Amino acid sequence: MSQRKLKIGCAGLGRMGARHALNFANRTPRADLVAAFTPDEKEKVWAATALPDVTIYTDYDEMLKHPGLEAVVVATVTTMHAEHAIKAIKANKHVLCEKPLSTSVEISQSVVDAAAQKPELKVMCGFSRRFDASYRQAWERMDSGAIGKPSVFRSQTCDKLDPSGFFVAYAEFSGGIFVDCNIHDIDLALWYFGQDSVIKSVTAIGITAVQPDLRKHKDVDNGVGIIEFWGDKIAYLYSSRMMAAGQHDMTEIIGTEGKLTVNANPISTLVEMHEPQGIRREIPPDYYGRFEYAFVTEANEFAAACLDNTKLPFKLQGAVQAVQIGCALQESLNSGKKINFDESGRRIEESKL
Repeated sequence: MSQRKLKIGCAGLGRMGARHALNFANRTPRADLVAAFTPDEKEKVWAATALPDVTIYTDYDEMLKHPGLEAVVVATVTTMHAEHAIKAIKANKHVLCEKPLSTSVEISQSVVDAAAQKPELKVMCGFSRRFDASYRQAWERMDSGAIGKPSVFRSQTCDKLDPSGFFVAYAEFSGGIFVDCNIHDIDLALWYFGQDSVIKSVTAIGITAVQPDLRKHKDVDNGVGIIEFWGDKIAYLYSSRMMAAGQHDMTEIIGTEGKLTVNANPISTLVEMHEPQGIRREIPPDYYGRFEYAFVTEANEFAAACLDNTKLPFKLQGAVQAVQIGCALQESLNSGKKINFDESGRRIEESKL
């Protein structure tokens, strides 16, 4: 007897949406990609070849009416994540939404509120690093007490330089480098320090070293953020859009009795080139090159949770926490001011004379 498959649709077939679509279509045995939404002509042409058995819709609401559709992966432009996720929830579909839920705390919370009205549905934000084998192994080592009390978290998301201007155009919708790039590192800090960690202060600085046009979107191509948590914990984050060699995303968790590092010295294969100029190795060219299998694991675990009614690996509310911190860092970047929070996590407003 054949195993029942989750009938899923993909909203958006851009760079990230196409990857999700292919993973659910070809690398998730318990899922059946039956529909996809895109208004883009080039994406429709691509889908005709890459997804020949998938019905393509140019109207998102119509895709939600596809016969038998049970779940939706939302991978449209960031500013549409929340709207598309909420529509799917209201249509009684399980949802896997790309990060962040929104570039706004209030709008992100509206997704959580919508999900709370339909507790029978599985609604998850796609923080892909939580599904990476190395990050999971590091968390298990830390959780076993191997490094004592985790106290300092240092993490980075560094993209290879793209001279085409993609990141400048993307900055109009991304919410800024801390909300877009470092949102992954923020989520990891909340995972490793504990989802109940309470923010105490944030401060951020940044520069436009290679792409000055980012300034018109109040963004930078290199940013450094410091997050202080109550309980003597601190996170140091770095984000960059100008790495020359390729993608370099790494994390260090420092405890009272040791430390753990993930991907400190990135490699794409075990090949080393011994050449007249010296010894070198290549590293992944982009984010997906590093986390390809994490996305596959994410797709498979999401499908299993929907079909078997098992718990998702983390709570949706954490996605709101991550956006709150990312937005505060972006505000600090542009205001030049440190932002403080009380022991309940409520922002402390500066007194005005």
